[in-house]
Amino acid sequence: MNGLVSKLAENGALLNPDQAAGRSLWSDARRRFVRNKAAVFSLCLLSLIALACVVGPWLLPHAFDSADWDAMSMPPSLKNAHYWGTDEAGRDLLVRSLIGGRISLTVGLLATLASVSLGIVWGATAGFMGGKVDAVMMRIVDMMYAIPYLLIAILLVTILGREFYLVVLTITVFSWMDMARVVRGQTLSLRSMEYVEAARAMGVSTRRIIFAHIVPNLLGVVVIYTTVTVPGVILTESVLSFLGLGIQEPMTSWGVLIEDGAAVMEVSPWILLFPAGSLSASLYCFNFIGDGLRDALDPKER
Repeated sequence: MNGLVSKLAENGALLNPDQAAGRSLWSDARRRFVRNKAAVFSLCLLSLIALACVVGPWLLPHAFDSADWDAMSMPPSLKNAHYWGTDEAGRDLLVRSLIGGRISLTVGLLATLASVSLGIVWGATAGFMGGKVDAVMMRIVDMMYAIPYLLIAILLVTILGREFYLVVLTITVFSWMDMARVVRGQTLSLRSMEYVEAARAMGVSTRRIIFAHIVPNLLGVVVIYTTVTVPGVILTESVLSFLGLGIQEPMTSWGVLIEDGAAVMEVSPWILLFPAGSLSASLYCFNFIGDGLRDALDPKER
């Protein structure tokens, strides 16, 4: 008997616990994601960009709001350590781009976290409850879609101000509806599953079923959609800042820097090139990471 077991183990017919664990959904997804070179490279590049935005301003000799009157509109140069040049006010563009990236990425992550959380709760509740509750909640979503986004964003920013948290709130208000629709569609298919019916039969409360049985099974979709939402939110913040409705001086963001660079792009193209390149690189990284996660978590690939 022992000889048979040993022979089966040698031939791979038996799996030890570590091997069995390696065949789980998340382990398989991790292996498929690692094999996607574009996604892994994008993850590493995005991590470097985020790290540079966090610690870079502390390591450079210039403050983001200090002006060098002897180096106004200076192109990239090693002189005075202005590696990316300066803007029209003599402020170091590299430091301002790193600070702007810190603001844009923070706005993107916070607004995405808030909108995804709201969308999950709204969509899961509507999909699980069904009937009139579902109809009313989704009609509210439809009405939110009908409201002109830019007009309301201008109104909210004008009334409430241009503070950092208000920009996050403004973007969140209009970025949760897609998540709600995606989660509702998934919940409609999950609520008829055997484990959900068993939980109902055992008298488990609706709230516990939603958060203990429905939401955990939506994590794959949520993770994928989150990576798609973040670049959209960052781009929205950049558009608002470009229009003068987002982050205001002396603080900056990539959108503010692109607005400044667009005004002088013919005479000082570097003022536009570096912030726009940083924004584009980050958006591409998020998109490639999202594609990698989508392929990795696709059950058809198992």
